[in-house]
Amino acid sequence: MVVKAKRDRADARSGEAGFSLVELLVVLAIIGMIATMVTPQVLGYLGRAKGETARIQVKNIAQAVELYYLDLGTYPTSQQGLQALVQPTGPAWRGPYVRDSRGLNDPWGQPYLYRAPGAGGKPYEVYSLGSDTKPGGSDDAADVTSN
Repeated sequence: MVVKAKRDRADARSGEAGFSLVELLVVLAIIGMIATMVTPQVLGYLGRAKGETARIQVKNIAQAVELYYLDLGTYPTSQQGLQALVQPTGPAWRGPYVRDSRGLNDPWGQPYLYRAPGAGGKPYEVYSLGSDTKPGGSDDAADVTSN
């Protein structure tokens, strides 16, 4: 009698428990459609965030170059480049002027570029070529410069 009652309860539950294959497929299809709509927006936000990070880092590096100038009375040469901010270049050098040399790489993993004199008659220029690593470009591929 007890065994029969347990079997009856198990039979009653087995027909109602869980989701059908069709229900699971519908849910997966809905999740796929949502992911398809959201992914391009998220990627766009990431691209803009990297561009903004590059702009902030270029400003910070430019400030470090100015501190270098205050200590040594001259800007690093193009040959010395940004390594002059982390490696001593003379007796008046009081650096490092940046905390970590990894900060001299842009968000796309490329080293920031430096030239002296800079464009437009400026004494120097710190810049990144953007995500495409080529001069010019637009959006996240646009160049980021200190000038």
